[in-house]
Amino acid sequence: MRNDQLATGERPTAEAAKRGPIGERELIWMMALLMALNAFGIDAILPALDALATDLGAQGNNRQFVVGAYLLAAGIGTLVPGAFADRYGRRPVLFVALFLYISLSIACALASTFDMLVVLRAAQGFFAAGIIALPPAIIRDRVGGDKMARMMSLIFVIFLLVPAVAPSIGQGVLVLMGDWRWIFASMALAGVVMSAWVYFRLPETLHEEDRQEIRIGPIARNMKSAVTLRETIGYTLGSALVFGGLFGFINSSQQLIGEAFGAGDRFPLIFAICAGCMALANWSNSRIVERFGARKVSHAALFAFIAVAAAQLYFANQPDETLWTFVPLMAANMSLLGFIGANFGSIALQPFRHIAGAASSAQGFLRMTSGALLGAFVGYAYDGTARPLAAALLVTAVLSLAFVLFSERGELFGEKMPEDA
Repeated sequence: MRNDQLATGERPTAEAAKRGPIGERELIWMMALLMALNAFGIDAILPALDALATDLGAQGNNRQFVVGAYLLAAGIGTLVPGAFADRYGRRPVLFVALFLYISLSIACALASTFDMLVVLRAAQGFFAAGIIALPPAIIRDRVGGDKMARMMSLIFVIFLLVPAVAPSIGQGVLVLMGDWRWIFASMALAGVVMSAWVYFRLPETLHEEDRQEIRIGPIARNMKSAVTLRETIGYTLGSALVFGGLFGFINSSQQLIGEAFGAGDRFPLIFAICAGCMALANWSNSRIVERFGARKVSHAALFAFIAVAAAQLYFANQPDETLWTFVPLMAANMSLLGFIGANFGSIALQPFRHIAGAASSAQGFLRMTSGALLGAFVGYAYDGTARPLAAALLVTAVLSLAFVLFSERGELFGEKMPEDA
């Protein structure tokens, strides 16, 4: 990974020239860790769901709402920051999102009832949506094409290290401090650290000629074009479907691993293995995507995902499925998502350089809300076995392939994307 200025295809802004360039390595780390605040907000609390449910009186699968409410509200919230970021710039909107993430993390730590916590988690997800929606737009401001896919893959490598370690961090905080509320305090601290880094190092990346007016008509048209263009809509919906299955795993993972397979004490390690495989796949994707192209790599990975999901469904329907068949197959499919997610997202955002903020928001809204709703449905369907999850992974992957075929007019493994910016 280079630490030089993004010379090839870069579009420097006046502020970037004044502040001094931010190197590729630093930019990738910064964008990854911004997005990782969202992942940390989801995954760090997973080991504490039992303690939280007991403390606040949550019943059965209702404990999953602490995760599901955040995911769904974050998806809805991604509609908001893009248009403002296209008008006022990426930095101001990012700082608002970070401030609200910090404030609502503290509020969650002080929640006195389960209903209050769910409402606060929804608010946290909604108002902090900018940390999800803006990093892809910031990258798109700088580069495009398969180069963007490579950078997004590297971002996902770092981003996914956080889900790999977040449950362990959450469990460590729980053991050390003896109270799940300190996990939310750690989220606030992480938000403060990231705010300082962004303030001192990130220049404004929005170009003056790309600024959009805050008018409902143009904003609606920009967002509509971002989610209706045939060449990209299949990739947005396709990623929503396959990640919906992943969200289903996240929602039910603590119960599935701890109860169905009786490995609750090993949950953080197992979760880390699965997320780590996904991070490794994203790193591998970053090494090959510019050579082969985002389409070829992601299409091949989607076919492999379908095959592994079919194997998962077969084993899930056996009366004696064990942890030793579930974990390798789940890790394999999470690895394959590493070759799908960043590539699908880059293909979907490629045509929208001049409205990258609005396009990222609209696509993020569709992707996150659809994925969160599907994930909540899959998680709530947990019946003490891996069958609902396995069936969802297979069905969503097949439907994702159908959507990609629609966008590509029936022809897969197409040419590379041009590196225009």
